[in-house]
Amino acid sequence: MKPILNKVLFWDIDYQSVDYEKHARFVIQRVLTRGNLEDWKELKRYYGKIKIKKEVIKIRYLDKKTLNFCIHFFNIKKEKFRCYNIEPSIRKLWNY
Repeated sequence: MKPILNKVLFWDIDYQSVDYEKHARFVIQRVLTRGNLEDWKELKRYYGKIKIKKEVIKIRYLDKKTLNFCIHFFNIKKEKFRCYNIEPSIRKLWNY
């Protein structure tokens, strides 16, 4: 059974076309960065902690708060996260 997530999380795509297995990393990132507690509970129910842990370390970008949550919740060193090891493409804001 597909997870019941807030449709607002997927405002920029067709919600009905989301393939929860094929696009697991995308769904996990959206819930972690923009979801609420109910979305998080539904995500854990659907994927399980092990699957989320495997995917979360491969995500290209997580904000600092979300990264810190994942570090502590999954008990993973920050160096293991792809988003921690990749430099941002824009290092400084433009000077006008």
